[in-house]
Order: sequence, then C-alpha cells, then structure tokens
Amino acid sequence: MPLKSLLKADLVFAKQDVVSKKRILESVAEVAANRLHCNKEAIYEALLGREKLGSTGIGNGIAIPHCRLESANHTAVVVLSLQSAIDFDAVDRKPIDLVFALIVPPQECDAHLATLAEIAELAQSETLLNALREADSNDALYAKLNSLL
Repeated sequence: MPLKSLLKADLVFAKQDVVSKKRILESVAEVAANRLHCNKEAIYEALLGREKLGSTGIGNGIAIPHCRLESANHTAVVVLSLQSAIDFDAVDRKPIDLVFALIVPPQECDAHLATLAEIAELAQSETLLNALREADSNDALYAKLNSLL
C-alpha cells in the first residue's frame, strides 16, 4: 500500500521532545492505540520485540520501527520529527530525528514490505529529509510529506 494513502494528519507530529528510543516506542504505541483501537501495551511490546531483533534505525537520521499486530484491523503509520536527534542504534551509528512507525495486521504483510521499501527509498533523498526536518508544526510536516510523496 502506498505510503501516501496510509498517511493521516492526526498521526503526524513535528518537533517532538522525546529523549530515548523507549520513549519513541511508547509515544508511537499511545497514538497508534487510539487509531487502531488496540491496547497500547500490546503495540509497545510488539515494537520493542522487533527492535530486539535488530535496530530499525536505517541511517541518515531515520528510524522505521514496525511490527505486525494480531489485534490491528488496518495499517497505521505514525510519523515523528524530533526536536533533538537521539541515539537509536542506527546502522550508520548516527542519531535519528525522523521516525516512520508502522503497525500492520498480519494479513497485510506484503503491503507492509512495500511500504517499508518506500520509506527506505525516501530516506536516500537529503533534500526531502531536510524539508521534513524544517517543518515546525504538525500541519507543516503533514503538508510537506503529502506534497513529496
């Protein structure tokens, strides 16, 4: 499923003051739980379980925490830009400041992989990443993302 069709304004948050990987996963779980009508602890545990397999920090300041969740009835994408970059154990060992989190029901695994690939491709564009980093409000970040996808 294309990222643009999954993007929802109420799940895009700019300049978040989050100071750790754990807090990012907790924040994602909290907002996704409301959207998916799922238990936030279940989402957090699923995201954390995936991180234990290996960091989803893909480099260039981007992290893509993701998980499959039995209780999810559809896919949710939560986008965060951070006030300050934080350590996320990224593959390039650099801190991250943009997060694209995916929570996916098991029956949408193929679409999930395509969406991950689309985000990874976006992460290669320094121009796009800088535009996202400059957005200073939720609306501005959502509008910038929407225009670039």
